[in-house]
Amino acid sequence: MNKIAVVMGSTSDMPVMQDAIDIIKEFGLEVEVDIVSAHRTPEKLFDFSKNAHTRGISVIIAGAGGAAHLPGMVASMSPLPVIGVPVKSSNSIDGWDSVLSILQMPGGVPVATVALNGAKNAGLLAVQIIGSANSEVLNRMLAYKEGLKAKVIEGAKSVKQ
Repeated sequence: MNKIAVVMGSTSDMPVMQDAIDIIKEFGLEVEVDIVSAHRTPEKLFDFSKNAHTRGISVIIAGAGGAAHLPGMVASMSPLPVIGVPVKSSNSIDGWDSVLSILQMPGGVPVATVALNGAKNAGLLAVQIIGSANSEVLNRMLAYKEGLKAKVIEGAKSVKQ
């Protein structure tokens, strides 16, 4: 059960959400990707949210722009951790509508929220959640963090030269 689902409200969200998909694959984890619109396909939303855990999914990343109801609606019906990615869409108010819609969840319906268009961090957080119970994934995350550290040290050396 190390599968991560990445869902989004429409195909227009894919350029942002691709960052989550790519980082999950970089860690060698299985990813399921789908379009699930909270407003245009509510029946699909209900089925996905209520049954994701029965299909081996461990974490759900849900990206949405505008009204951005998808992450909260998924979280309201799923027992799995949900990470919301606010997407700055063409009909967005500078992305703040999406950020606040995902961030301001009522008590009892948590959604972890990353920065506007922060799908890469959503993917990394999902990997860390899985790594908390899987030592192999945890070790890959430790190596990834060491790689980040090495890049900063290398960058500092080049600045000093």
